Amino acid sequence: MREKILVVEDEKNIAKLVAYNLEREGYQVTLAKDGEEALERIRKGPPDLVVLDLMLPKIDGLELCRLLRADRKTARLPIIMLTAKTQEADKIVGLEMGADDYIPKPFSPRELVARVKAVLRRTERKELPAVWTCGALTVDWEKRTVRLKTRLLKLTLKEFELLKALVDAGGRVLSREQLLEQVWGYDQSLEIQSRTVDIHVSQLRQKLAEEGKRLLTVTGAGYRWVTPGEE
Repeated sequence: MREKILVVEDEKNIAKLVAYNLEREGYQVTLAKDGEEALERIRKGPPDLVVLDLMLPKIDGLELCRLLRADRKTARLPIIMLTAKTQEADKIVGLEMGADDYIPKPFSPRELVARVKAVLRRTERKELPAVWTCGALTVDWEKRTVRLKTRLLKLTLKEFELLKALVDAGGRVLSREQLLEQVWGYDQSLEIQSRTVDIHVSQLRQKLAEEGKRLLTVTGAGYRWVTPGEE
């Protein structure tokens, strides 16, 4: 089955150029002219990857990326940012929001196709098994139990959901704001709420003992879970 790619770009010529080159490679391409239309299309049926312009009408690229990462159904959806902005700060913000890659305009169509292929390979979506193991940890997601070797750990509901969100992100960094939305259901971040995330992360690390080292702090960005293969 051909992978489906949604191109979100308000400049018609660029949108057509991107679609033409991706379709030549066998991808099934759909276009959206603004963030609002893109969000509606994605909610009806998520594609395999989104090529997302940063500067969009109605809902801009960064906000759309934030909304997608905050929704469990689209939290792992691969996103490539496509934008005329080339400043390092803009790139960092885009990646911190959860973008998988960042391509500044003007771009080479061959480079775009190569980046799309690389991101699809790297972020191939895999459903977590009902019983998941990582190092000395064994988690039964349905029974909501966590064992360290043979010892049953007593996690609170929020600690368990925090672990699930980080593992489900597939190695991607999740910001405090994204964790607040996914785990606590907050739609905005207050200072005290951000500290709540930090406190829960610290408590979770302690309970995971030697496996707590897998829960990494990414300075200025958030947290991520590291699997044995990334060590």
